Amino acid sequence: MKPLDKKIYLASKSPRRRELLRQVGIDFDILSLRSDPARGIDVSEDTFADEPALDYVARVAREKGAFAWNVLHLRRMPLRPVLSADTTVTIDGEILGKPASHKEAVAMLERLSGRTHQVLTSVALHYTDVFEQVTQVSDVRFAKLTPAAIQAYCATPEPYDKAGGYGIQGLAALFIEHIEGSHSGIMGLPVFETAQLLQKAGVCIL
Repeated sequence: MKPLDKKIYLASKSPRRRELLRQVGIDFDILSLRSDPARGIDVSEDTFADEPALDYVARVAREKGAFAWNVLHLRRMPLRPVLSADTTVTIDGEILGKPASHKEAVAMLERLSGRTHQVLTSVALHYTDVFEQVTQVSDVRFAKLTPAAIQAYCATPEPYDKAGGYGIQGLAALFIEHIEGSHSGIMGLPVFETAQLLQKAGVCIL
C-alpha cells in the first residue's frame, strides 16, 4: 500500500489515548460522534448475556470504528484511517465498568485490593477496504489497600471516568504492585500494537 501521511482520525475522546498518540508523533483529528444530529443511535457499550470480556471489548472497539467510518462519508470529510479503541477491566470473569458513584468506586477498589485482574484494550483501524484489529491483555496486581487509602482515592475525580475505577497514570500507580503486559495498553492504547496497525494501513510513522 502506498505510504500515507501521518494524519488519522481518532474516534475517541479519551485524553489518555490522545496523549499516547502524541508521544509517538501521530498527527490526528478527533472525530466526535456525538455532535452529529443525524448520527442515529450511539454504539452500545452494554454487555450481551454471557458475552466474554474479550469478545465484548473487541466488539465495542470494532463498532465504534465502523460507525466513525460511516460518519466520515455522511459528513463528506476527507477519508483517512480511523482509529478506535475500547478498554475494559475484568476480575473473576466479570467486567468492571466505570463507577457511577462513590459507593461503586469503593466497591471496585475493595475487590481489586491484593489481587490480580486483567485489563483488555482492543484497537481497531478502518480505512477504505482495510480493517485491522488487535486486542492486548495485561495482568495487573494491586497491593493490599487500606480502607483509608481507598476512601482517599475515591474522594478524588480519578476513579469516575475509568474502567475498573482507577487509572495507572494517576494516583492509582501507588496501588500497583506488578504488571505483566503493556503499560500503555493499561492506559487505553497499546502503542506497539497500534503502530503495527497503522503501518498496515500505510500510515508513515517513522
